[in-house]
Amino acid sequence: MAGTGAVYKDLLPIPNDTQPVSEPDKKEQHASLTQEATASHALAMADHDEKGVAQEDHGEEVRDLGWNELKEQIPAPLVGGLENEELWILVRRFNKQMYHVKEYPHPVPGNLDLNIADEEEFSPDKLRAQLERLYMTVIIGLMGFGKQIVRLRSWRERRRTAAFCAAYFLAWTFDFIVPLFTTTLVALIVYPPSRDLLFPPAPLALVDGKTGGVQKPKAGVLGSTDSATGAPENHKGEAVEAEASHFVNGIASVALASASGKHPQNDPPGKKDEDSPNSSVPDPTALAVGASSARVKVSGGSASADNDKAKVPVENAMWTKMRPIMHGLGDVCDTWERFGNALSPTKPFPQDLYRLRLAALVVPLIGMSIFVSSYMFMKGLTFGVGAGFFGDPVIFPALEWLNNKFPNWQKLLEVRNTILKGVPTNAQLTITLLRLGEARKSPLPPPPTSAQPPPDESADVTDEHLRAAGSDYPLNATEDELKDAMEKHDPNIKHETGGSDIDASKSTHHGKKGSKILGFFKGSVKATVESTLGADHLKAKAGSDASKNRLGVVPKDKASLLSGPVDFACRYHGKRGHTYVSTKATIPCVSFSLSSDIKKKGTIGRTEDELHPVWSVAVADIKELKKIGGLGWKAKLVVGWALDREVADGVEIVTKTGESYTVTAMVLRDELFNRLVALGGQRWEAW
Repeated sequence: MAGTGAVYKDLLPIPNDTQPVSEPDKKEQHASLTQEATASHALAMADHDEKGVAQEDHGEEVRDLGWNELKEQIPAPLVGGLENEELWILVRRFNKQMYHVKEYPHPVPGNLDLNIADEEEFSPDKLRAQLERLYMTVIIGLMGFGKQIVRLRSWRERRRTAAFCAAYFLAWTFDFIVPLFTTTLVALIVYPPSRDLLFPPAPLALVDGKTGGVQKPKAGVLGSTDSATGAPENHKGEAVEAEASHFVNGIASVALASASGKHPQNDPPGKKDEDSPNSSVPDPTALAVGASSARVKVSGGSASADNDKAKVPVENAMWTKMRPIMHGLGDVCDTWERFGNALSPTKPFPQDLYRLRLAALVVPLIGMSIFVSSYMFMKGLTFGVGAGFFGDPVIFPALEWLNNKFPNWQKLLEVRNTILKGVPTNAQLTITLLRLGEARKSPLPPPPTSAQPPPDESADVTDEHLRAAGSDYPLNATEDELKDAMEKHDPNIKHETGGSDIDASKSTHHGKKGSKILGFFKGSVKATVESTLGADHLKAKAGSDASKNRLGVVPKDKASLLSGPVDFACRYHGKRGHTYVSTKATIPCVSFSLSSDIKKKGTIGRTEDELHPVWSVAVADIKELKKIGGLGWKAKLVVGWALDREVADGVEIVTKTGESYTVTAMVLRDELFNRLVALGGQRWEAW
C-alpha cells in the first residue's frame, strides 16, 4: 500500500515536500551515488528492465565503451531505450550549456539537482549559449507548430482537413467546442500515437510556410529532417546546432551593422570602383561573424566618452540587465524542455507518470465546460479582473503575512515543484544518463566528431519523418515532386532574400585591396601570436605562473592528446602529465601524475607507488568544478582566426577545504568535467 500511496502522491501536482521553504538552510552531505541524494541519483542506481551496454554489470575496473572511436565502432544502444545519436545530441548540448557547477547541499526543487542558480554568473559566451538553446528548443518547436497549422488550413491534405472541419462545426452546432478541444488535448497528452495520426510528421525544411505544400529546402538538399534549412549533417542534430550558431551570428552581425552605420546612402554614386578607399578597407560588419567563426575553431570612429554623459549610464544599465535577461531565457528554455520531456519521456525516467499528471489537470475542464455556460464564465472572469484591480487593501496584507510566515513560499508554486515536479530539463536528463554509466563503471563515450564536411546528399526519409493521414499522399505531393524537392540541386544558385536592400545590408564584401590588407594583417597577427606563445616557455622557466598555464594550450597534434576514459593528458603548472580518475576504491578519487609511461601503460591496476601522484582529491570532497579557458577570450579569438587551430582548455577543481587545483591544456576537458560531475553523490547547482 505504501508503494501505491507513493504513486498516487506523484500523480498530484503538489510538492513532494516543503523542505526548500520550511528548512531552506538544512544541509545534507552525500558521498557517493549509492546514497541516492536525488531522483537522478536513484534512477542511475536502479535496475532497469531494458538495458543498454553501459547498464550491464561487469568487473571492478572501468570499461572503455569506445572512447575516441568512430560511431560505427561504438556498441549500441549504450542506454536502453535511447539511440546513441539521441544520447550524443544531449551530451553535445550539455557540454555547451554547463560551464560552472557548485555543490548545493540544501533540499532541491522537484527532487532533481543541476538547477540554474538564482545568482548565476553572467558572461557573453553564456548568453550566446542560451540564445542558441532558445533557437534549438523554442523557436524550432514554434516553427513546427506553425507549419502544422498552415498544412491544416491549406486543404492540400483534403481528407484530414475535412475531418477537422467536420468535427469543429459539429461541436459548434451543439456548443461543444471547449469539450472537443480539451478531449483532443487529453488524447494528445495520454496517447502518443494520436499525435502522428492527427498531425502527421514532415521534415520542417520541406514544408512551405505560406502554402503548406512542398518546397525546396533552403539548403538545396534535404540533408536533415529536424532543421529549418535541411542542411546536411554528419551526426544527428548537428544541422540544428549549426543553424542556432548562425542565428546568433546574424543577430550580432545586424547589431554591428547598425552600430557602424552601414547604409547604401553612405556609398558614393556610380559604379563600384576597386581602387576606391571604400574597397581598400575590410568590411567591419564581417567582424562579428569572423569572431564567432574563430570561437568555433578554437572549441572543436566615435565621440569622446568624456563629452557624452549618457554613454556610461546606458552601458551600465545594459550590462546590469543582461544577467536577469540571460536567466529569464534559461527559465523559458527549461520550462519548454520540461514540457517536452513530460510529453515524450526519455528512459530511465518514468514513461507514463508525467503524462497522466498533465492529463489529470485537463480532464476536470471537460466536465466544467459542459456545465459552465459562457455567461457564468464571463461573469467569473470579470469578477476576477475587478478583484485584482481594486483588491490591493486585501491582497497586499495577505502577501505580507505569507512572506513573514512562509518565506520563499513562491518557490513551492513553481511549475518544477508542482505540475512538472520530477520532470527533467535536458541538462538534468543528461547528467542522469552520465550517472547511469558511472554507477556501473562504464563511462559514456563522448560524441564522435568528424573532420570531413557532411555529404551533400539527401538524408534517408522514412515514415517516422514523413507521413500522411489515411490514404492521402504526404503533403499532397507525388513521389516525383517529393524526390525533386529533396534531392541535390545546383549549389551555385544564390538563396533568395527579401530584396536588394537585404542583399546590400547583409553583404560582407571587402574588395580586392581590402582582402589583401586583411590577409596581410592575418599573417602579421599569426607571426605575433606564434612568437608570444613561444616566449611563454622562457617566461615559464623564469617562474611566471600565467605563462605556465598557457603552455600547450595550442596543441600541434590534437590526436596525440586524445585519451580517456580513465586518464586525461594535460598539464599542471605547465608540466606535462595526466589527470586520472580512480574508481576501484570505495570512494573514487581524481589525481594528477607526472609519470611519463601513463600514455603507454595507463593507470588501471597500478598503485600510487608506481604513479607518484602530485595531488589526489576524493570525488566526494569536490564542492566546485569550473571550466576555464586556456587563453583569455580575446586572445582565444585571435588564435582561432590567425592560426586556424583549436585551443585546449582546462578545469578548476575546488575542494570543501578550499584547496584549488587547475589542470590546463586538456583536449578532453569536457569529458573529464562530465565524469567528475556524474561520479559523486553531490547535488549540483549550475552557475
